[in-house]
Amino acid sequence: MSAKALIAMSGGVDSTVAACLMKEAGYDCVGVTMKLFDNEGIGLDQKHPCCSADDVEDARQAAFSLGMPHYVFNFCKRFREEVIERFVSAYEAGETPNPCIACNRYLKFHELFCRADLLGCDLLVTGHYARVEPDGCGGWLLKKALDPAKDQSYVLYALKKEQLARIRFPLGRLTKTEVRALAAARGFANAGKHDSQDICFVPDGDYAGFMTRYRGKDFPSGDFVDETGRVVGKHKGIIHYTLGQRKGLGVAFGKPVYVSALDPVANTVTLGSEEALFSDTVEANDINLIDCNAIETPRRLKAKVRYRQSEQWATVIQTDTDRLRAVFDTPQRAITPGQALVLYDGDVVVGGGTICGKSGRD
Repeated sequence: MSAKALIAMSGGVDSTVAACLMKEAGYDCVGVTMKLFDNEGIGLDQKHPCCSADDVEDARQAAFSLGMPHYVFNFCKRFREEVIERFVSAYEAGETPNPCIACNRYLKFHELFCRADLLGCDLLVTGHYARVEPDGCGGWLLKKALDPAKDQSYVLYALKKEQLARIRFPLGRLTKTEVRALAAARGFANAGKHDSQDICFVPDGDYAGFMTRYRGKDFPSGDFVDETGRVVGKHKGIIHYTLGQRKGLGVAFGKPVYVSALDPVANTVTLGSEEALFSDTVEANDINLIDCNAIETPRRLKAKVRYRQSEQWATVIQTDTDRLRAVFDTPQRAITPGQALVLYDGDVVVGGGTICGKSGRD
């Protein structure tokens, strides 16, 4: 009897092709769509719902065309608790979170594995661009997608070793162009459908506006200060700013200045030169390691401190059971608390953690 696979279907072309490839490989497939939130109490414009009725219908039609049963599960409450609340709280604390990582880590894969078990499925399949491959010793490794332009391994670093044994990413060896061509050749209606937003619940990119509506309050203005602590102006609320920001500050210095620090306790935003943004040492906590149990001696790895950054050489050591330190060969710009430090050994994802501190060379 063929193995049974649970396919996460968003209604987009990627998950549809992932389902198709699993079916063509002989798996017994079941499609599921996660309803992540409704608009009530969230403050999101009704024109931009997450997991819209159209998306659900696209997923249902794709599953039907493949001869698969399809289910829709409501995870609105969990999404609000595990993703939106973490996102808003992080900004309030002066951090810049990555909600896609939180969704994968605390919600998506956990809940889908629970449903896979209930439905008697052996494997969980998504349309992510990454690879899961045997490590040659009875375990499994997470690897980058072959297409660097679409690689999503950064947002998947928190997957556990035991989860990888049951996960499959059929698109890991394909380009987006190849995926769309496969969809078109098989007559899928969503072959040309646009990709989803990076942050699905803030489709217009106005994070501050979303947080104001979500919390039901305005965030107080405060002082802009320079690197000596001198007040140089007024900001419009700390949630409007991120490290490295230059535009939209509304302060004239006669030279370029950037947000170099955020202090939510004092409600201040520090402005400084671009040189002040560079650090070579980053600390990360809440770590997850995949290709090893611990980094007990300094290890030369490549690392990223944000999704769209190219990997950079660093020396990495685990300083505690749940803490890493990476010292980069070259100082990195705007290392931001709340983002992820993700480590690579070639195309293998070693693991990573949440950035909680930074410093420069003595």
